[in-house]
Amino acid sequence: MWYVSTRGMAPRVDFEGALFSGYAPDGGLFMPEELPQLGIETLHQWSVLSYPSLVKELCTLFIGPELIPKEVLNDLIDRAFGRFRHREVVHLSRLRNGLNVLELWHGATYAFKDLSLCCTAQFLQYFLEKKEKHITVVVGTSGDTGSAAIESVQGTKNIDIIVLLPKGHCTKIQELQMTTVLRENVHVFGVEGNSDELDEPIKAVFADVAFVKKHNLMSLNSINWARVLVQMAHHFFAYFRCAPSLDTCPLPPVEVVVPTGAAGNLAAGCIAQKMGLPIRLVAAVNHNDIIHRTVQQGDFSLSAAVEPTLASAMDIQVPYNMERIFWLLSGSDSQGTRTLMEQFERTQSMSLPKELHSKLSGAMTSESMSDEAITWTMSRCWEENQYLLCPHSAVAVGYHYQQMDRQQPSFPRCCLAPASAAKFPEAVLAAGLTPETPAEILALELKETRCTPMRKGDDWTLMLRDTIESLGWQQRGHFLNAPK
Repeated sequence: MWYVSTRGMAPRVDFEGALFSGYAPDGGLFMPEELPQLGIETLHQWSVLSYPSLVKELCTLFIGPELIPKEVLNDLIDRAFGRFRHREVVHLSRLRNGLNVLELWHGATYAFKDLSLCCTAQFLQYFLEKKEKHITVVVGTSGDTGSAAIESVQGTKNIDIIVLLPKGHCTKIQELQMTTVLRENVHVFGVEGNSDELDEPIKAVFADVAFVKKHNLMSLNSINWARVLVQMAHHFFAYFRCAPSLDTCPLPPVEVVVPTGAAGNLAAGCIAQKMGLPIRLVAAVNHNDIIHRTVQQGDFSLSAAVEPTLASAMDIQVPYNMERIFWLLSGSDSQGTRTLMEQFERTQSMSLPKELHSKLSGAMTSESMSDEAITWTMSRCWEENQYLLCPHSAVAVGYHYQQMDRQQPSFPRCCLAPASAAKFPEAVLAAGLTPETPAEILALELKETRCTPMRKGDDWTLMLRDTIESLGWQQRGHFLNAPK
């Protein structure tokens, strides 16, 4: 299995190359050169599998056994899911009026990113230990990525992690999950800006190819192919749990509602679709609606500013994984994708060509939810089911209620729930409900914190480079002092 850049100007790489790269050298994102096609027989076989077993099957397709032997791969995935609170790892809650909520948040940080990041970290450690190599991971976060990335690598001797969080733009709990980890290999910065602004210094650092190579830098944001790969399992699991029967031909469709910001889960769903999974995708966004405008009108352009919402982890204006979707739906047209993305980077505005827009609106529909709609949905779900939704999950469930109230005939539907309501007490209170906070989250308040400020007016790129340089010196020191 080879991986190519969506912009077509970088050499192809194997899974290990894609795992350690983040952005491709030409600024694109890595995608499989060819997608395996799954027949009805394979889907029947997979339909009885657990979530971890689905992850194993998908990873086997996309990671060659010459890189990670199958038995070793299975062990890595078992280890990754070993600390999840639910025995199924993910759990489907069947609620009133055909509402299916797939809980993706039973990992250590109560968010869906634990699923892909704990696997990605295991893959990284496997290759690093084999080669006795050290890397520095740089992560920008709008809330959940940072804590899940820290959790997946904290205390690891061959990985340092630097996280940039948007000070005041994520919830107090999200921030504490990052700033209370005092391990030597964890370095957290609080940026006076939003999540799009803090991406700028990261992109600037990664644009310096020599610097990236010298310091073995990589990213764990959803630009990383390994994360998208694991997230494909959400869609297969949702389909198999919600499809009425697999005995009909063609197989019955299931609608999967994906609350999304950077479009990683959405890209995973598009790939699953292309492999033969009969799902219909709904991109559900908050007031920051670039994905919704792109699906509805072909308008991929920035708004004047990111608007803070209750679904704060989705307060994103630049959904970089849309590039993967454009490439996929254009029939792997690297030149066309490069032209579109370079225009967007230059002007921050781009209209999809008619044919590509038609393919996009054929692959998915979309909806945008206001904060009022989010709190109304949270409140209604509690009244009908005594079930607390986080504001991001409410963006998806809000679409379900909308369709139900319009009495639209529909397929079975599954709403992805990316985080536990326990992480968002402010939103729960805004919905007029009572937060339920687990003891381990309450305990964060009492812990010591460590966070370096990046203030407006500071040179954030220089601060980031200096930190990476100093970690490089420390590593060289460890190497020189290591027993021979």
